[in-house]
Amino acid sequence: MTNRNDIEQLFKAHYTQMYRLAVALLHDDDLARDIVHDVFVPLLGGTSVTSVSGSYLLKAVRNRCLNYIRDCDIHKRIANRYFLDNEEYDTEEWPDEETISKIYSLIKSEISPQARRVMELRFSDGLPFARISTIMGISQTAVFRHLSHALTIIRHKINENG
Repeated sequence: MTNRNDIEQLFKAHYTQMYRLAVALLHDDDLARDIVHDVFVPLLGGTSVTSVSGSYLLKAVRNRCLNYIRDCDIHKRIANRYFLDNEEYDTEEWPDEETISKIYSLIKSEISPQARRVMELRFSDGLPFARISTIMGISQTAVFRHLSHALTIIRHKINENG
């Protein structure tokens, strides 16, 4: 199926699903668009593919998204996703003792034991995600999700209470 018309038909038929999957995994519209388009590049380049289905295209998008996430520097992802802009993060004043106390209280009361353990290993012990993954017997993606979820809860509760 290297005919340009056939590839165009595939693109039109499956683009929306592929794009939604990429956005769900990456949380970035522009990057999702790029990944979806990148899936079609080998097909347009003359790569001989005899049978391309919607499931093949969705798996290709998923794999490219997961490769991007894996290759992305962990610190950069957290900084970009949770601390807005590095310049703002660097110049931001650190919280006072009362806010720190609230954060510790939230960690004890609102965060699951597993997410608490991930936070402890990451922030108290300074371990990288790969090491935390090995210690806890979970994937690096799960470590990232636990940390992400915990930080979201803390940020929401702190903003909610002023």
